[in-house]
Amino acid sequence: MYSEKYALPEDTTEAELLELIHRLNADDNIHGILVQLPLPKHLDDKTIINNILPEKDVDAFHPTNVGRIMIGDFDFVPCTPAGIMELIHESGVEVEGKECVVIGRSNIVGKPMAMLLLHENGTVNICHSRTKDLKEHTKRADILIAAVGIPKFVTADMVKTGAVVIDVGMDRDENGKLCGDVNFDEVEPIAGAITPVPGGVGPMTISMLMKNTLTAAKRAHEKKVTK
Repeated sequence: MYSEKYALPEDTTEAELLELIHRLNADDNIHGILVQLPLPKHLDDKTIINNILPEKDVDAFHPTNVGRIMIGDFDFVPCTPAGIMELIHESGVEVEGKECVVIGRSNIVGKPMAMLLLHENGTVNICHSRTKDLKEHTKRADILIAAVGIPKFVTADMVKTGAVVIDVGMDRDENGKLCGDVNFDEVEPIAGAITPVPGGVGPMTISMLMKNTLTAAKRAHEKKVTK
């Protein structure tokens, strides 16, 4: 794979960033465009993402790609949920019929994660900051996915014995040490399977970005051949 990196100054204007995106949209040698989020406050994430061609949107954040995920007819999936599904499949875990709880409702992880589990016939419950009696929900989960952004938020008393626990968090604990949303030391003895932080979901996210880019290149090649 060939890549180009554009490290723009913080005071880059929206017009300047859009000009770069439009240039990359028109470049047949570039099959995937990723804008690192969050952007500086004077730039609107939605405007920037909406200007990336859907067929080059390898993050799968464009409304067209989001809509296709909803109906189950998609080429790209946001990289973290896609990586989680790969982990589940490679571990031999069946989603169908399982109680699946996702803590977090972001557009990047929580919402698309729920849709992917639903497409595989999981019974999905999305929990968030306004959920009452959170523990009552998480204790029923056969598959528990934590994407809340709070260090060691999920503790042993929130987890069903034998559950698959997937930690999306990338946090720092009170000692400044990298950790996840799950209190790993507490939960690991009772979980049937659990992902560590670091080294769990993170590498899968990167791998799925590469996979999406390869898919985009294949689709572009197919278009050329059929013209």
